[in-house]
Amino acid sequence: MKNQSSARAGYDTFLWYREAAERGNPYAQFNLALVYKKGQDVARDEVRAFYWMLKAAQQGLAFAQNHLGVMYYNGRGVASNDKEAVRWFRAAALQGEVSAQQNLGQMYKKGRGVARNDETAVSWFYRASEQGVASAQTLLGEAYVHGTGVRRNYPLALAWFRKAALQNDASAQLNLGLMYKHGHGVARNDAQALAWFKQAAAQECAVAQRLVGVAYAEGQGVPADPLRAYAWLVRAAEQEDADAQFNLGIMLANGKGVERDDELAFTWYRRAAESGHMLAQYNLGGMYARGRGVARDDQRALEWYRMAAEQGAPNAQFNVGVMYANGHGAPKDEARAVAWYRCAAEQGDASAQNNLGVMYANGLGVERDEEVAVSWYGKAAEQGHALAQFNLGGMYGSGRGVARDDQKSCMWLTLAAEAAELAAASNRKNAELDLTPQARAVAAASAQRWRAAHATRARPL
Repeated sequence: MKNQSSARAGYDTFLWYREAAERGNPYAQFNLALVYKKGQDVARDEVRAFYWMLKAAQQGLAFAQNHLGVMYYNGRGVASNDKEAVRWFRAAALQGEVSAQQNLGQMYKKGRGVARNDETAVSWFYRASEQGVASAQTLLGEAYVHGTGVRRNYPLALAWFRKAALQNDASAQLNLGLMYKHGHGVARNDAQALAWFKQAAAQECAVAQRLVGVAYAEGQGVPADPLRAYAWLVRAAEQEDADAQFNLGIMLANGKGVERDDELAFTWYRRAAESGHMLAQYNLGGMYARGRGVARDDQRALEWYRMAAEQGAPNAQFNVGVMYANGHGAPKDEARAVAWYRCAAEQGDASAQNNLGVMYANGLGVERDEEVAVSWYGKAAEQGHALAQFNLGGMYGSGRGVARDDQKSCMWLTLAAEAAELAAASNRKNAELDLTPQARAVAAASAQRWRAAHATRARPL
């Protein structure tokens, strides 16, 4: 009986709204539009909702004008029309309607229905922020962080984020945590960052959940706790946060704080990779190439490596080059191998620089050019790449692509030998036989100077 009574009362209210709306009452028109929009006590009808919302808006009702702008923006009950959305947002915003002020700011920020203007966007966000709208305060804080439409100002960004965060705005809490994490506008404080991340994470903010997981994994602001890290990363990953999915893949593939599980690692890598995560695509290629968590499949490995390579990952570009050079996963194609090696080499990948040198030295996939080979060997050798040092030493020792210089040959072979290149060790001894004791001393001194100059550089894996 109670439900029937409530339904009857609701329908009576609808009839009252309709009668008053037909007499021209703007508030009744607005409420009738909401009834049709929500399908409350009557069949949902967005076309009728638009009709009555327009009637109320035309009578100057600010919140009806804002709702009408949203309907035009989303194409609900009427064809989508950004210019009309802007028109109605502006009408409401000029009357002080805070939601419309924020919406109008967003239109200027996105350049929808109006020419993009970051300064004007900020001015509207500011008006809404001054009226205490948390979401607008967050947008204003972001403008100050990035210097979009206003001069970058971390302290002001921090102040606006804090105002919104104290109103429990999850985006503001996330941003405030990031300010503490990076020390922007405030002293760096991992514990404070984590506290704000947790508040946002409790509201199911996936990025915040991932950052909480990372904090527990790395002991940032809290003692390291791999199991808690894993639990938070799973929460974020299940919301399709690709970085969280990638991090789970790493934890499971390496057995980092959790039991190693290649099949589950493969699953998380794949989910992240399918959403376009570059490093996940690279690691997924590696899983296929090694047969970890999935049957070995060079063709699939090449496909995923290439996806990451096309996004600019130099290690993936190098691997694609290797696979084409060796005919793994695709017919052997040395010209393509050269092209991919070059992409990685130009980004500073030492292994690619060395392999590109090999291709030029031997005329594989490219016209033979020993001078160019020496140039690429040199770039990789300067980064401490042992095989490139060995190859460069050989070029100097034989005078290929460069004037013969036994001292430089000995120096590079010495450096390569120290990196445990056995072949280099053997060749270094042969090179030393042709040198006088004085020349060997010069070569050794040159090697020592190179080591000192490169002592702080990390050698490639």
